[in-house]
Amino acid sequence: MNRLVLILLVCLLALPGIAAEPQAEPRREFISNWLDDRVIERHMPWNVVIDPVYAAYDSDEIVSYTRCGDSAIWTGHYLAAQAYRWNVTRDERARENIMFTLNGIRKLLDVTGTETLARCVVPVDSPYANDLTSEESRHGVYTGLVDGMPHFWIGNTSRDQYLGVFFGLTAAWQMVDDQEVHDWVSMLATRLLDSLLSSNWNIRMPDGSISTTFLHRPDQQLAVLKLGRRCNPGRFATSYQLRANSFATSVMAPIAVEIRDPHNSYYKFNLSHIAFYNLLTSGDNWWIRTQYNAAFRMLRNATWKHDNAFFDMIETAIQGNDDGRDARVRRLMDEYLDRPRRDFWTDHRPYYPSCHGEENRACEIVPLAQRVPTDFIWQRSPFQLWGGLYGTIESAGIDYILPYWMARFHGVIAPDPTPDED
Repeated sequence: MNRLVLILLVCLLALPGIAAEPQAEPRREFISNWLDDRVIERHMPWNVVIDPVYAAYDSDEIVSYTRCGDSAIWTGHYLAAQAYRWNVTRDERARENIMFTLNGIRKLLDVTGTETLARCVVPVDSPYANDLTSEESRHGVYTGLVDGMPHFWIGNTSRDQYLGVFFGLTAAWQMVDDQEVHDWVSMLATRLLDSLLSSNWNIRMPDGSISTTFLHRPDQQLAVLKLGRRCNPGRFATSYQLRANSFATSVMAPIAVEIRDPHNSYYKFNLSHIAFYNLLTSGDNWWIRTQYNAAFRMLRNATWKHDNAFFDMIETAIQGNDDGRDARVRRLMDEYLDRPRRDFWTDHRPYYPSCHGEENRACEIVPLAQRVPTDFIWQRSPFQLWGGLYGTIESAGIDYILPYWMARFHGVIAPDPTPDED
């Protein structure tokens, strides 16, 4: 039986009122709903995604939090998962999670006082504040107000964080036909884009320094502007159209550079896939779309053999279903359940030869169930041989719920059978 299924059964049997008798194996939707609830309960104490640290590998006592520096990107991915979940199920819990997460993104903007996106936000009086700020001190720790209360926020914000947030906002705009959600998406996207445009696509910190820039990434500029064109056309349609007409042919250039190395800085492929999701899941004229599609095909040619269910679902969202790809997604979603959710040390060097003169690079992809534990498996190289720590950090499981709900929306995965169908 799958490892995560066994964990769920143990949890259920430990609850009062649940008899310790043989249970039917939980299905994919059951597992996804359990993970959805756990993200809110354990990973979003201040409306943004971070990961808990437990007292020991076999303990359920939270003693700290970690991975604050990438909070914005995974908050955006979680928003996307809940948007798809709501579209598929109309579950009110999903809508509550959407509003909860949108409010978290609002906090990441409010706290800086400059309309720059923070990496993470944590109340000054939190018992975990010292651990989080110490861990992220290299990025710069600042203080700001959220709803009148002092909070620490983490700076040196990267393009990754913006792209993750815009991916979530785009999915929410597309998947949730709710005026309040649309109003929030439009408000947040407008604030983010106004700030980027006013600073000439640079991300500035409070001291005036530039943490990074979008200037050399026309593909990513267009990916975030496209949402602005959709949710606030009066302000951004002209800006998007001018850039698309001028730079659509340039979208392929950064992808051509990235695919030269299919292993190092693998997170770049996750960023490119979510950027193309923004670019290619809504309309453009045939000429612009042809340029985007050519660049996307180049990206997929480099990654389609990597057994990456999330990238496969991005392709499905853009190009429609494919029997072989759909079957692979179903297989990978089941294989995922054999993965540990904590960061146990993993070393496959005795079993897989390394290649290209790199000790931590296998010659062929490592099966999904054996890959090194991490925060979001689809942004990690499938060739990685070793990594992890002590088994005390729990990942959020967004790397399961996001492709799962996308697969449900696109008919790749069927809903769980009702009891009468078992």
